[in-house]
Amino acid sequence: MEDLDSKGFFEPDAGVVFIGRIRTPFTNRSDCPHNVRLARVNGGKAQVEVKERFRLGLSGLQNYSHVWLLYWMDEAERDLLLQTPRHLNETRGVFSIRSPARPNPIAMAAARLFSVDEEAGILTVEQIDCRDGTPLLDIKPYRASVDAVAEAVAEG
Repeated sequence: MEDLDSKGFFEPDAGVVFIGRIRTPFTNRSDCPHNVRLARVNGGKAQVEVKERFRLGLSGLQNYSHVWLLYWMDEAERDLLLQTPRHLNETRGVFSIRSPARPNPIAMAAARLFSVDEEAGILTVEQIDCRDGTPLLDIKPYRASVDAVAEAVAEG
């Protein structure tokens, strides 16, 4: 098993570029709902701001009803490999739960897309579960024919 000591645990293998920011009403981490479903209970919308140099990549996105948003939970802990989620009475490995605390704090949400303003670089989507100003990694169109898995199961 690979040694996960403090010397090599965070040695990067690659780099990422933040393509924008997500705007939500949640001003700090403690305000954020624990998941997307809870974020949407009160309704509301979020905005995704795409940096100018990436806006050309929004072309054609208006043809989709939903998008995948991948974002960087920049305030999450990164050294927890075992956690006990609130909804379970047992400890689980980080890769079997949806906690933001993980070696690479990448979160994802499928969100209804309400509008796309390519020129301004603004997407309006249904509410998601991150703090205002969260860095955006990527946007992908949601395609039910590829992304929905009818036979998927989850235990616990």
